[in-house]
Formats: sequence, structure tokens, C-alpha cells
Amino acid sequence: MEVSVLNINGQETGRKVTLNESIFGIEPNDHVLYLDVKQYLANQRQGTAKSKERSEHSGSTRKLGRQKGGGGARRGDINSPLLKGGGRVFGPKPRDYSFKLNKKVKVLARKSALSYKAQENAIVVVEDFTMDAPKTKDFINITKNLKVDEKKTLLLLPEVNKNVYLSARNLQQAEVMTASALNSYKVLNADVLVITENSLKLIDGVLTK
Repeated sequence: MEVSVLNINGQETGRKVTLNESIFGIEPNDHVLYLDVKQYLANQRQGTAKSKERSEHSGSTRKLGRQKGGGGARRGDINSPLLKGGGRVFGPKPRDYSFKLNKKVKVLARKSALSYKAQENAIVVVEDFTMDAPKTKDFINITKNLKVDEKKTLLLLPEVNKNVYLSARNLQQAEVMTASALNSYKVLNADVLVITENSLKLIDGVLTK
């Protein structure tokens, strides 16, 4: 699949790049996509939720009522979960939500996500560019020139560029990240991918090695 290379003014440079069929042209695997996205979201969770159980509440341990004959459940002391202000039954405890996923599964998931974008013609390739200073207005002009200003956009750069990152930071519809940090969730969450030429080479190197 060939894609024309544009400059930041939205004009064709006369060059074309061929998207690697083994990355952008495979049959997407929905299950591995689900697993990769699930792992990414699980890793974002703090896992610090905590509630007090019966033994952790402070209060008298005096038995409030007789064991039988009261017509209700046995409730014991004031810390009983049956009473207002008592402990919680099987409440949340701090835990780690992360889980292991094989490298080959992650690679296949990323290829599947990129293949979906290629099928949707949602990939724009631009020549490498930089910004002299962080300026949101300039970044907005670039997205307008590329006709992606009304879409949720993910811009992939070959390396960290602070000025470009800061220019896009305040835009709700735009996100900037390096190609080496690419993950399935970010690809699927975007409406369109804007990829620089060197980023394409980096993606090829990471996903085909």
C-alpha cells in the first residue's frame, strides 16, 4: 500500500512510501487487541482502593442482643456489617491489577491496530519536521493543513521533541508520542494517525525484528 508523503503545509512532496504489508496489511486479530488494551488499562489503575472490615473498626465488642429469638440476623457487636457504621463485607483491598502478556501477542496486537487504521485510510504520512518554539497556534495550523483538525489525532515522532509535545499538550483532540512507545490502545483511540517518515522506519524496525 503506497501513501503520499505530505509536508506540514498539506502539500504533496512528490514522494511516496510503501507501508509494510506485514505490519499494515495483516488480518487483524480482535482477541489479542482486547488483551493488549486490557493490559494497558489495567496498568493505569492505582489499585489503592481500601475499605475497613469488621476487625479494623474501633468500637465496643459487647454483644448487643441475644443470639436467638430476636427475629433477625445475628449481629454481635457494634462493628457488625449489618449495622450502620459497621465494617464492610469483602471490601476492596490494595492490589496490583497488572498481568503478564507475551511479547509476540503484544506485537500482533499492535500490527492488528495499525492494519485497522490502514483499512480505514486513516494514516497520514508527513515529512519530518520540528518546531523552533512551543506554540499551540502553529500546531493547530499544521493539523488544519493536513485536514485532521476535526479528528482525534495521534502524531508519531521518531524521538522526543519537547516543542512539538508542548504545542499539542493543551489540545483535547491531539496527542503526541514517540513511535517506540506505540501501543494498541492509543492507535485505536485515535481517529487518524499522523506518522513522520522516520517514525515509519522505526515502527518497521520494532515490529519486524
